[in-house]
Amino acid sequence: MSATEFASAVAAVKAMESGLLTHSDIEQLIGASALSETRTLMESKLSFPRTMEEVWELLNGYAPDNEVLKILLYRNDFHNLKAVLKAKLSGREPADYYISPSNVSLHDIEQALTSKEYDGLPAYMREAAEEAYDIATRTLDGQLSDSLIDQAALAAMQRSADEYGNAFMMRFAALTTACADIKTAYRCSLMQKPRQFLERAICGSTELDKEFLIRAALSGTEGLLSQLEATSYNEAVQMLRESPAQFEKWCDDIIVEHAESARMQAFGVEPLAAYYIAKEAELKNLRILMICRECGTDRDTITERMRKLYV
Repeated sequence: MSATEFASAVAAVKAMESGLLTHSDIEQLIGASALSETRTLMESKLSFPRTMEEVWELLNGYAPDNEVLKILLYRNDFHNLKAVLKAKLSGREPADYYISPSNVSLHDIEQALTSKEYDGLPAYMREAAEEAYDIATRTLDGQLSDSLIDQAALAAMQRSADEYGNAFMMRFAALTTACADIKTAYRCSLMQKPRQFLERAICGSTELDKEFLIRAALSGTEGLLSQLEATSYNEAVQMLRESPAQFEKWCDDIIVEHAESARMQAFGVEPLAAYYIAKEAELKNLRILMICRECGTDRDTITERMRKLYV
């Protein structure tokens, strides 16, 4: 599909961008004198669409083709696979842990795991669903099962982005994978996980080689950080040394920075994907802000925790 076919969709998204919260809006929300005032201000400033489900519905309505955009939902799909698997093994209700929007319905995931027939799932999920179910039921190793699913989500994102040949989505998938892999390698080094576990948990990308990360994690936490300092992710190491929370913020920020690369494009799917990322970051900021206000967190700390804004 030609990029010009997205022209009207891009125009609609550019109009919606004017409704995104600004730095001034966030400062007002942080500076509100009471929690009730924060809620009132938020209600007045937050424009439609207000949920990621509404964002996805709008983008699907505007886009002449949403296949590439579906990659943005892969992590939700695989989260929901984990949710259904855990609920099935514990006798709980999976709907309580289901994330929307997603490409795959709760019903389809439940049916696949119940029947052990996986053809009803998208091709990018089938093998992971079957293997994760086998591990969880045969070994009862929930951690390994979760790690396998997380790795499969990242691999599916990269594979699909490569197949579509969209540079923006390829870079998005690689950045997302690198951040997730660093976090996994760091946690595994702290817990002294063996190579066998690391091979299941770390995905690898064009940003950071899988074998490099495995060896670095096996060398211990300090060894991992030292070796990462010699890569383009040396800033991530600085954040990790401060705190895992600072690292998480850094990861969110570089994804938004990547989204900003599509702001000036007049054609193509990229501005639509960028808007989705921008809105996701905005709503995450608001969740963090409200939790902090409810806990009585001071203003400076809240400001430090705010993610980068798209506008």
